[in-house]
Amino acid sequence: MQSTLLTNLLLPLALGVIMLGLGLGLGVEDFRRVARYPRAVLTGLVLQTGVLPWVALGLALALRLPPELAVGLMLLAASPGGATANIYSHLARGDVALNITLTAVNSVLCLVTLPLILNLSLEFFLGAGQYVPPPVRKIVEVAVIIVLPVALGMGIRALAPAFAARMEKPIRLLSVVVLALLIAAAVVQEWNTLLTHFAAVGLACLLFNLISMGTGYSAPLALKLPRRQAIAIAMEIGIHNGTLAIFVALNVLGNATISVPAAIYSLMMFFTAAAFAFWVNRGRKPAPVAG
Repeated sequence: MQSTLLTNLLLPLALGVIMLGLGLGLGVEDFRRVARYPRAVLTGLVLQTGVLPWVALGLALALRLPPELAVGLMLLAASPGGATANIYSHLARGDVALNITLTAVNSVLCLVTLPLILNLSLEFFLGAGQYVPPPVRKIVEVAVIIVLPVALGMGIRALAPAFAARMEKPIRLLSVVVLALLIAAAVVQEWNTLLTHFAAVGLACLLFNLISMGTGYSAPLALKLPRRQAIAIAMEIGIHNGTLAIFVALNVLGNATISVPAAIYSLMMFFTAAAFAFWVNRGRKPAPVAG
């Protein structure tokens, strides 16, 4: 996986536009509701930081991944949810406000948890620790892509609610089209990576993705959380910020092989998340637009 025009400019720009659209459907009350029910936030955080790294470690050992690919899987597990999780949650009719809250909190937490998990992984699999500084720059970029467009969209909704309501369906359609184009471009760009490394780490990435989303959906339901929040948590912990993992592998560790699991996972999750969104909404009627 390499940094290109797609990953450096087109992807963030497209995600920013879509996040603006998501903001048109959110109000301050959505975030107040999340604050009134902190169990959902705590559940998502515990699953993300306390469960997924152990799942990745178990898969790496069980499937006997080569050391560098095992470190790459651990790096992926330590990465927070990305902006794409918010988009898929929107398409699956999850609690987008919860997604945005989890993404923001997880992104701050990963300033501590990502270097810690990655350093332990380097020591365990490669026998040599390496200081990994907190990825502050990438966290700021995530905030710019997510928080600012959403805040702008919410401002437009507050000032022009009728316009925001009219734009909800077009924005949902735009989200589907943009995601389809991004998936196609990413597959073309990473085709050689897929062919070269898929046999070695593809199964691990697929199992990690399915376990992440399955746990993210079933655990909240077992705790009697609302279905919309379960969908949001499943998307949040099933769709990782692969761009952040790739950035750390290439620009901090200087190791392209470590970036491979994140590259393959980032392609897989587009399809598995779409299938999951279709599955949880089968037979459901569109939700009414909130006034």
